[in-house]
Amino acid sequence: MLRLYSFVWWLVLPLALARLWWRGLKEPGYRAHIGERLGFYAQAPSANTIWVHAVSVGETRAAEPMIEALLHAYPQHHILLTCMTATGRATGATLFGHNPRIRQAFLPYDTLSMTRRFIAHFKPALCVLMETEVWPALIASCAASAVPVALVNARLSERSLRRAQGFKRLLGPAARQITLAAAQTQADANRLQAMGARHIKVTGSLKFDIVPPPAMLEAGANLRSQIGQRQVLLCASTREGEEALLLQAYMAATLPRDFLLVIVPRHPQRFDEVARLIEAQGLQMQRRSQLGTASVSTDTHILLGDSMGEMFAYYAACDLAFIGGSLLPLGGQNLIEACACGKPVLFGPHMFNFAQISAAALAAGAACQLADSRQVIRQATALLGSKEVLGRMAEAAAGFVESDRGATQRTVTLLKKLIGS
Repeated sequence: MLRLYSFVWWLVLPLALARLWWRGLKEPGYRAHIGERLGFYAQAPSANTIWVHAVSVGETRAAEPMIEALLHAYPQHHILLTCMTATGRATGATLFGHNPRIRQAFLPYDTLSMTRRFIAHFKPALCVLMETEVWPALIASCAASAVPVALVNARLSERSLRRAQGFKRLLGPAARQITLAAAQTQADANRLQAMGARHIKVTGSLKFDIVPPPAMLEAGANLRSQIGQRQVLLCASTREGEEALLLQAYMAATLPRDFLLVIVPRHPQRFDEVARLIEAQGLQMQRRSQLGTASVSTDTHILLGDSMGEMFAYYAACDLAFIGGSLLPLGGQNLIEACACGKPVLFGPHMFNFAQISAAALAAGAACQLADSRQVIRQATALLGSKEVLGRMAEAAAGFVESDRGATQRTVTLLKKLIGS
């Protein structure tokens, strides 16, 4: 089955490379380091390498406290940080580009020959996969080279489990070969066990241990001063189709004159598309990338967050945050970063990728779940009009994050048993 899977990868490889080239039209990073995606690396390997794979932006940010803890615990080791997306690699460069002990590369496509070549080149002491990255050929190649595999900050929704069970002959053996799974919640642990994983511990979410960078808090304070005293609803990490719904609800609502909507699309290749959507409504818009040191005009209806790596700054600058990916059945996005900045959150009906965390935020009084975009705008207006209620939710949001810290320490303690001295 694994050889057939690897063969299928070779069949679709021309399409995968063509897709890289096409995406590179808007994101040049996808046209860089093509050889790495095929398992060829010019850089010489570092001795004593701990390998962390974080597929994209969210996983890379979540890995930050763990990576810092590993660097501290193993001063003679280097970290190899791999990803699959150009934005993930850019995020890694922003977070760790100053550190000579951290190197970055793209992970090769999941064929047996490419993954074996990757492991033979870097000779990692440990493979750490973030969240949901169960790649059958990669895990088999690690097992063949006696490289232990840890799946950390692991999460698996009911929906993903149902899909995985449709490929049980392929994914079941991969799950059984995982040396250790550190699950975010007991529900995730139960689903990982149903998938076939054997050695599972519940450690909590690493994202609770993320501390907003001081530089981003300062950038957020500067942005807030440019906005002034207006009431700010941030729509964070919005996905395709959601901006149109939010704009329709915005146009239909009766809003106070000082209401400012900030929209930050999740994917940078969609910045211009979202700008056109806003302009088509006849709304006055300013772009963050063109703002410079100027103030946001009082005539501006919407500020488009078309900058990379500034999500914490946007959270710091807003009064209230809506979490994207939740209006449509996309599974939602991480809400912890907003709460870590002491900001209450709103989200739609589809948070199945973060079901337990969103339920905990609701129970803590840090969040509200709404049925559709009209309710989002209506609830935001009501909350922004009540400083007392908004203040209580902000305190609850900060407390919600603080009460669940500690996953990094628990995870690193488990990883030390796999790394050794």
